[in-house]
Amino acid sequence: MAEQAEKKDGSFATVLLAGGANLAIAVAKLVAGALTGSSAMLAEGAHSVADTVNQLFLLTALSRSKKPADSRHPFGYGMERYFWSLLAAVGIFVLGAGFSIYEGIHSLVHPAPVESLMVAYVVLGVSFLFEGASWLKALMQLRREAGERQIGLFRHVFTTPDPTAKTVAFEDTAALIGLLLAAGGITAHELTGSGIWDGIASIAIGVLLVGVAVSLGSASKRNLIGEALPEAKRQGLTKVINDSLGVDVVVELLTMRLGPEDVLVAARVDVDDSASGGDVEQVADDVERRIREAYPEVRHVFLDPTAATRDGTHAPSA
Repeated sequence: MAEQAEKKDGSFATVLLAGGANLAIAVAKLVAGALTGSSAMLAEGAHSVADTVNQLFLLTALSRSKKPADSRHPFGYGMERYFWSLLAAVGIFVLGAGFSIYEGIHSLVHPAPVESLMVAYVVLGVSFLFEGASWLKALMQLRREAGERQIGLFRHVFTTPDPTAKTVAFEDTAALIGLLLAAGGITAHELTGSGIWDGIASIAIGVLLVGVAVSLGSASKRNLIGEALPEAKRQGLTKVINDSLGVDVVVELLTMRLGPEDVLVAARVDVDDSASGGDVEQVADDVERRIREAYPEVRHVFLDPTAATRDGTHAPSA
């Protein structure tokens, strides 16, 4: 429980820092965009507004996903985190990418001069510092989580069941790249005198955000429709059950993630033919205890004693 509380506090602090930074940056970018007339600055402003809204979604997810199980939701509210993370991905797509691409196209069709370049560069520089601090916070949390899972950082980012720090890291990475694109577009506009570069930068920021939104949305979708544990963990669970006293063989194993730290395991097992009803209960208790010791994230274990056929499948019902 202490470890889970630490993870929650870390996630909350990461999201809160990102939200505060994005709110301040959004205001600064929008003001700079209005003063300079730069589409790329306005696109970055919309980007930061979308990120700020998304932090609110993530804070809601952290809060609601911790609600205890009740009669209407006997397996708890862990999937709330995936639902709100999906909304965050939609927010990036609509508010960030949609506005950025629209502004870019408008700038290409109706090019306008960019003024007060010093204001734009100052805002971009300060924004880079704030976004960088938020990005480092998210990266440190992901590194710690990867160490706990004993896997590499890159693999952890793409396989972690907790979307919170991952979403912040993706958003901040996109924000840092977007700032560079905006700076490049404004500079190219100044050097060439052509407004096309400002528009291209805005469209590039939009395309970048589309990629981030699709990646985060796909991860949330997989979890919302009920994703099984990775093959390595399923094999490990099968071995734990097979090695339990009284179990002849695992006939079928089903797993589903109900939240970042909440997994359901259902297994059909062939038990010793000589086992009595009391023995079967003892076997079930022993299997559940062994599974929880080996895989603490497993919260629900259901065993179905089923006779196995010669080919290892369960016998059909009469």
